[in-house]
Amino acid sequence: MIIKTKHNRRSFFKITAVSGGGMMLGFSWLAGCVSPVEEVAKAIPAEWFDINSFLKIGDTGLVTIIAPNPEIGQNVKTSMPMIIAEELDVAWKDVVVEQAALSDMYKRQVAGGSQSIKQGWDSLRMAGATARRMLIEAAAKRWEIDPADCTTADGVISNKNGETIGYGEIAAEAAKMEVPEEVPLKDPKDFKIIGHDTRNVDLEDIITGKPLFGIDTKREGMQYASVLRPPAFGQTLESYDDAAAKTVEGVKEVIKFGDKVAVVANSTWAAMKGKKALKANWKDGKLESTSQHDEKMRALLDKRAKEPKRKDGNIKAAFANADEVIERTYEAPFLPHNCLEPMNFYADVTDEKVELYGPIQTPAWTQERVATLLERPKEEISVGLSRMGGGFGRRLYGDFALEAAEISKLTKTPIQVMFSREDDMTAGTYRPASKYKFRLALKDGKITGYHLTEAFINGGMWDSIAQNFPAGAIENVLVESHNLESNITTGAWRAPVTNFLAFAEQAFLDEVAQGLGKDPVQFRLDLLAQAKENPVGKMDYEVDKLKGVIELAAQKSNWGNAADGVYQGFSAYYSHSTYVAEVAEVVMRDDKPVVQKITCAVDCGIVVNPIAAINQVEGGIIDGIGHAMYGDFSFENGRPKHDNFNQYRMIRMGEAPAIDVHFVKSENKPTGLGEPTLPPAGGAIANAMHAATGQRFYSQPFVKQVDMLELKDS
Repeated sequence: MIIKTKHNRRSFFKITAVSGGGMMLGFSWLAGCVSPVEEVAKAIPAEWFDINSFLKIGDTGLVTIIAPNPEIGQNVKTSMPMIIAEELDVAWKDVVVEQAALSDMYKRQVAGGSQSIKQGWDSLRMAGATARRMLIEAAAKRWEIDPADCTTADGVISNKNGETIGYGEIAAEAAKMEVPEEVPLKDPKDFKIIGHDTRNVDLEDIITGKPLFGIDTKREGMQYASVLRPPAFGQTLESYDDAAAKTVEGVKEVIKFGDKVAVVANSTWAAMKGKKALKANWKDGKLESTSQHDEKMRALLDKRAKEPKRKDGNIKAAFANADEVIERTYEAPFLPHNCLEPMNFYADVTDEKVELYGPIQTPAWTQERVATLLERPKEEISVGLSRMGGGFGRRLYGDFALEAAEISKLTKTPIQVMFSREDDMTAGTYRPASKYKFRLALKDGKITGYHLTEAFINGGMWDSIAQNFPAGAIENVLVESHNLESNITTGAWRAPVTNFLAFAEQAFLDEVAQGLGKDPVQFRLDLLAQAKENPVGKMDYEVDKLKGVIELAAQKSNWGNAADGVYQGFSAYYSHSTYVAEVAEVVMRDDKPVVQKITCAVDCGIVVNPIAAINQVEGGIIDGIGHAMYGDFSFENGRPKHDNFNQYRMIRMGEAPAIDVHFVKSENKPTGLGEPTLPPAGGAIANAMHAATGQRFYSQPFVKQVDMLELKDS
């Protein structure tokens, strides 16, 4: 494969000769990351230049990739550099990674939507391939031969005469070469790094407790801030008494900003103890949406809510002429994110500059919001990126960074805002509560109409979700979404919208299949056959890929032939450009259904790092099972009713099932993987539990219904 580099080349590349020899190849579209690897085979060059968005090759042959994308545990800090190293044709042991700060040179410096690998695939490959080509041309020029007579392997260039030269030896000369207009890319069958297990580049530092995370931040002169926020959403601060707080040893000052009060101290403990000593009076405010959308986006959501998300055929006629109508409603509660690392952020606001540092999924948006808050040009605001102890969408929203910046400005001191677990759970940005009502029209035993109605707090489904299966397979379809505004702050939660919609849809389809006397897997395959032979309207999915994972999961799970006492449930879903099918196995223990195994089939294109991909698949499934089974979060008069893990139930280690993962072999470009295995998990276990108990599940968490099950006759 040949890929052109000429298009916008000047914005992609910057080449600099490094003092002491060496080559730097920068590319503003790099969206990947790396960090120190386990063993460095090459000696460290005498000088390294800390330049944003550059691939560096030292005169020793050591390669550094400066990585812009935030790392939240999705492993892009390892997998994305693997892509560059593959095309560069360098030994992975000779790669070192540095985390970049926010810079305008980067494209999509975001962790969200399972998009990092997908968005960076072409540009990362081009970066490695272009550097390799320039190194070859430099070597050929020195040898006075045709570049076509040169080959590379593990950072060494060879020619047909038996001569060799290392990348480090020729890097200085390569830096002076013209950037080629097009470069060849490797055939996937020749990959030596991509497709092979590669351990997390931060693994040793994580295990040994090195300060990688935002919560580890320490700076000279830094003070800690603990913030008292309104106890109920929609409330405002009426008055407060800080006398007792100021007597706490270590407390430096108490600052009011907006409807919040910050206690600033020389330690986290003193700041949090001081906050507990505050006395405050609150009053109820007016209702206004607190979703994490700006005014323009809210107006768009309001407009979309008035229009159907999808409308095919004549839905009224389909239901009017139906022999039977099946209607079911499914409910989901609010959910917090509960990242292992509570929210935190560092800010140092001075007259000259603003330094921000910490765990954030959206550094550019955070920079813009802080610039507006402080009325400073964004050029004066730097944002450094720490590793994150979980994100799941919560760290898309930099409210904690804005707090740190405002407190630092008021106190004129460097500030680290620290959330306690109670702060994290009660001052969150929650998954919205939602309801889905499904109506299905049947005529002569065939589906003639499908009507989905959504009710959503502060938002709703994207238009693309309405193009998902079973749309395209049914002649008359209507999908509607209704938005309810609330003071409760809502936003993205791992696999937004689909995290619950997938369960509702897959549980409903399973019940319809049963009512029609059809095998659930064959029922879906029959619908897909209709979508392929006689597609209706726009479809956002590829029939053959969805069919492929359904058949693979059924085969690997021995669908329909489970051992005695093992009950199976099926689910399949498409999200974030990835196709997933899951089969859950449930057994009865002490008259309760227990999930013992999940078989999962995934089509995500080329799998860059298999061991990391399996981790993502397993993590998504366990997260999906845990929240479907146990996740429950409620409010009373706008006040969260749960503030720590003694009140909020999460899945425990002993409750995680065995997981058998199978990837569809593919040479297609990689797609998303951090989120797609979560949505189908709830449907698979609900359908398996129905097979075991005879009871259908219409709301989450399932544990509430499990405790009240009336078991079917054995």
